[in-house]
Amino acid sequence: MILDIFALRAKTKEAKTQVELAQLEYMLPRLTRAWTHLSKQYGGIGTKGPGETQIETDRRMIRTRISHLKEKLKEIESQRQTQSKGRKDFVRISIAGYTNAGKSTLFNLLTKADVFAEDKLFATLDSTTRTVNFDTREKILISDTVGFIRKLPTHLVASFKSTLNEVRDSDIIIHMIDLSHPYYEDHLRVVDETLKEFDSAHKKEIKVFNKVDSVDDKSIIEYVRNHYPGCVVISAQKGINISALIKSIENVIKDSFVEQELTLGIEQTKLASQIHDLAEVTSVKYEHDTVLFKFKANKENSEKIKKLISKL
Repeated sequence: MILDIFALRAKTKEAKTQVELAQLEYMLPRLTRAWTHLSKQYGGIGTKGPGETQIETDRRMIRTRISHLKEKLKEIESQRQTQSKGRKDFVRISIAGYTNAGKSTLFNLLTKADVFAEDKLFATLDSTTRTVNFDTREKILISDTVGFIRKLPTHLVASFKSTLNEVRDSDIIIHMIDLSHPYYEDHLRVVDETLKEFDSAHKKEIKVFNKVDSVDDKSIIEYVRNHYPGCVVISAQKGINISALIKSIENVIKDSFVEQELTLGIEQTKLASQIHDLAEVTSVKYEHDTVLFKFKANKENSEKIKKLISKL
């Protein structure tokens, strides 16, 4: 059923490729049942029936197609990595969450974009990225991502790896939760577990409880505020409390980035190149045989730079 929904929602070439790959990998081990009637009808003792021959032919064709689709997705992944390197001067924010939590609605609200958003499962299968301006000096990119679901099949997670890597490469994750859903805490845990799978559990995260306008029991609102410190309760659809969310994002950005200075020998070109890869270099000043770097990096990359320096 999930695969059928994904097939209906897929619009772009990347999404269609990912869905087709997931469908074929699901279908491959289940081919035998589809052809048992032919094997029973024609199979003889010590011979291969036409049914078995057809299965082998179909399996070979499916494996060939799977191989081709995986190559296409590798190309997409390579393109994403190239794009990611070009975004190192930006603060990267991903909106993640359980399917139908309101991610695309918030994305449209913050970026003035026109991404398809509807009250249905997996309305978004592609990641979309836009720039946004808040009251900070930082350049900011926000990405809308595919929704998660409980026990998402392994082959489906693998197929959407290139899309979900937007979350992995982010500096900050806005974790959207549908507060009006009776099992919202289960959904929250599912997303946290999925983020761990993608090595994103250590990222700066803002938990955003959405659809507060649909919550009649106000004690639920008090509960989440007490149990999830730093969370923000909003309605993306109605625009409720969005200013508080933006303020929270700005505060996380300020706390997440470290400005540093470093003096290197003019011959230390390799380390200089690594700093350019890991940080936003704000100024470079040459003095005789040394170079003074001023740069800004998130705390994770700042620690990586410290380790590089310690090896000198």
